[in-house]
Amino acid sequence: MTFTTRIPRRNILKGMGLAAGASLLPGALRPLYAASVAPITIVINQSPWFESFSKTVEAYEAETGNKVELDVNPFAGSLEKQRNSVRASAGQYDILIMNSGWFAEMYAGGFVEAITDIDPGFKLDPDVYTLGDTIYYDAANKTMTKAGKLMSMPVSPLIPMLYYRGDLYQEAGLSAPKTFAELEANAKKFHNPPDMYGIVQRGARGPHTVAYDFYPYLYGFGGGIFKDQATGDYSVTLNSDHGREALDYYVRLAKEAGHPKTAAADQAEVIQAMVTGHSAHIMMVIAAWSQMDDPNKSAIVDKVEWAPTPSVEGFPTSPGLGHWLAGISKNVPDDRKRAAVEFLRWFQTKAAQLETAKAGGIPVNAAVYKEPIADERRYRWMKPLAEALPHAVNIYQFPEASEVISVLELGLNRAVAGEITTTDALNGMSDEIEKIMGGHSYKTGKLDPLK
Repeated sequence: MTFTTRIPRRNILKGMGLAAGASLLPGALRPLYAASVAPITIVINQSPWFESFSKTVEAYEAETGNKVELDVNPFAGSLEKQRNSVRASAGQYDILIMNSGWFAEMYAGGFVEAITDIDPGFKLDPDVYTLGDTIYYDAANKTMTKAGKLMSMPVSPLIPMLYYRGDLYQEAGLSAPKTFAELEANAKKFHNPPDMYGIVQRGARGPHTVAYDFYPYLYGFGGGIFKDQATGDYSVTLNSDHGREALDYYVRLAKEAGHPKTAAADQAEVIQAMVTGHSAHIMMVIAAWSQMDDPNKSAIVDKVEWAPTPSVEGFPTSPGLGHWLAGISKNVPDDRKRAAVEFLRWFQTKAAQLETAKAGGIPVNAAVYKEPIADERRYRWMKPLAEALPHAVNIYQFPEASEVISVLELGLNRAVAGEITTTDALNGMSDEIEKIMGGHSYKTGKLDPLK
């Protein structure tokens, strides 16, 4: 495996505990699914789950002898490279690792070729999570449904989970919070700044930052952004009473039990607060789980527990999908498309996904969560994740999602920073989102402004 990135490959391998050229899993994965296919290039983002993916790719190369180049980029840089490549006369990248915020753009734009169009004999492993059926797309009806074609393969089924200090909970005789009221009470109980914050939240503005972390609160309070995307009704409901309750709660939690600089906190700062022992809770994407028990990064090894994100009475846990999908670019040569299919055929298997879990990643194959590994202390996050995944919400089903996300990022950041009231933030964001959807000729509308 080679890396196209500013990060020297030997440094990445050193971080994995591997020497260059070492075989990661000699003979571990059988049967041999792919052999003698063209080299492929995968464009991917640098993220908490990247290392596990790269190790899985190493295993694929060791098993098959096939070559994979990883072009590694920051989040926004990966999107820019994908957009440029798919619009070129000849694509640079064979597999696009697409985030939940932009895969609809790639589907609707015709930039991704259906896996089953490349290989009609391809069969999706029945245990692979379809993640709200987002791996399928019906181009005629512009919907994500199993009635459509298989457009991609899940790479990382990411959702946020509640991380909490199990040792502190045990000392206080508390159980994992299931409701937001319980979370708030517990966060305030442990809040003792600056040594300990009750909870550290993400509030910074970014490509998909504060908005992503707000979704479990918004949907967990019974709110939402649109009335009914599945039926094509994009009437904006963000500024409902449920939406106001959610944002009021988010801001109040930051002020009364959170970090004083929540509005500037991004993912790295939130994780850092937890691993250094300065936060009793975080609500963070599950991909960061391995850092909690890494003695080279964490001062709280074996002290963190996981639970589904809380909700209010009468509503289920509602984590927003922040997953990643692998799609095959339409504008690359046929031999590279077929090679990409072979990689995905191998990647979806239980054996490959079991190794992904051992490498610190999040398996896309449900069968792995039923293996003995899920009972091991190190993988104590697996059962709570399996409990939460069926309730995950697909936030966006349309290609212009990035425009809506930009509106949310600015409005939510300003509300968290105290620059505007939560009411003004929700009304302003709703107005802008309604204009965006109307400008793209979607059926839309909006609620009366909150007072």
